[in-house]
Amino acid sequence: MSSKISIFALLENLHHARVLCIGDIILDHFHYGSVNRVSPEAPIPVLKLEKKVTMLGGAGNVVRNLAGLGAQVNLTSVIGKDPEGDEIKRLVNEEGLLDLLLVDAGSRQTSVKTRYLADGQQILRTDHETIFDLNNSIEEKLIAQAVKVMQNCDVVILSDYAKGILTNKTIIELIKAAKVGSKVVIVDPKGGDYDRYRGADIITPNRRELFEATGMPTDSDHEVTMAAQSLIDMHSFGAVLATRSMDGMTLLKKDGGLSHLRAETIDVFDVSGAGDTVVATLAAAISSGANIEDAARLANVAAGIVVGKVGTAAVFTKDFLPELLHQDQINSEAKILGLEPALDRINSWRRNGKSVGFTNGCFDLLHPGHISLLNQAQDAADKLVVGLNSDASVKLLKGNERPVQSELARAIILASLSAVDMVIIFSEETPITLIEELRPDVLVKGADYTLRNVVGSDIVKSYGGRVLLAEILPGHSTTETIAKLGGDAI
Repeated sequence: MSSKISIFALLENLHHARVLCIGDIILDHFHYGSVNRVSPEAPIPVLKLEKKVTMLGGAGNVVRNLAGLGAQVNLTSVIGKDPEGDEIKRLVNEEGLLDLLLVDAGSRQTSVKTRYLADGQQILRTDHETIFDLNNSIEEKLIAQAVKVMQNCDVVILSDYAKGILTNKTIIELIKAAKVGSKVVIVDPKGGDYDRYRGADIITPNRRELFEATGMPTDSDHEVTMAAQSLIDMHSFGAVLATRSMDGMTLLKKDGGLSHLRAETIDVFDVSGAGDTVVATLAAAISSGANIEDAARLANVAAGIVVGKVGTAAVFTKDFLPELLHQDQINSEAKILGLEPALDRINSWRRNGKSVGFTNGCFDLLHPGHISLLNQAQDAADKLVVGLNSDASVKLLKGNERPVQSELARAIILASLSAVDMVIIFSEETPITLIEELRPDVLVKGADYTLRNVVGSDIVKSYGGRVLLAEILPGHSTTETIAKLGGDAI
């Protein structure tokens, strides 16, 4: 990936990705708080709990990352018949994923990891689970279901957390079926027996796992390369992508192609789930047409982003915007911002006596009607902020065939306009939260709305702001344009 345009092109294509993830799904609990004293009962810290967060972990975190990148993703796994299993099903549905979870009504417990963090640092983890292979009946159902869904995917991920979902038979049968269907198989491995993954196209061990699997040192570039070559020779892998924490990644292909990718981050807050982000990004990029080298480089950037977050965080396409801006892909005075830096800049504008206008929309296939609205909004205030619906938000509003252009493309186009001073991507169906946070002096919408129907109008008027209904330029509509092009153009 020799340029920023390559990064942008890869991100643009990720929504074409079709990926199936099979593996151990885990329920992750995060308890956040602060430590100010030592317990009088024992020499241990007392954590004052302030917040609890529950999310999908293990293979679930892989699919969260895939969904965040805009990929079409299917998840196949097994959960226990217990409240934790029910919670996983709820979270899977919340993520908008196809529910392909099988329930083991026997003695299997849904795997749960609970982490306790003080001031952002993990101080304790507890695991609640039973670990044993699937019984024959559930195993056969899992294989049959995965093979069926596989027909509609380009890449298959085996996310192995050694909880018993990926039995030896399951792995062998799934790799065999993938080969027959010309699907790329990516394995996130566990344990020391890598022969169970024989024939996989790509395997993604971290440094410790690479050492455990080969017994070879893995400190230097050369040592990692030799250990990776050993895995390829012994188990007929197509490639090894070894993740090396602060040292980045090493990609070694069966044909001898070698790349050492240096880490793309400086500040590391939490490495929980970073491997999930790597395998998800790698799979999405390959499924959307990227070669393995470019896919690995994009995964390296994604890993650098996600370790700067706390918890088993997912990466989203908009998280790559600072990387694009940093490398001058967008010559727009860094107009595309997250909420916190946006508030800082708006406060600076206001300290200098500037008024702030706000409008929002999908802005899919920018047309003269959009330009007219933006120009009128610019005339209404000194600075104009545009709230842009994310891809997920557009789908909610317009249907699964939209948007035509990704949120990255739409944000860059808006940021290039002189009428626009700032772009903020939001994921909710309406911009009400943005309006509450930004408190614009002027709220602008098209005259096809009434004052009563403008989202946030009551909030703006409550603190003395005003609402402007901009004149509509007739004859222009993204929906009508798409209809003229025909369904095949979508």
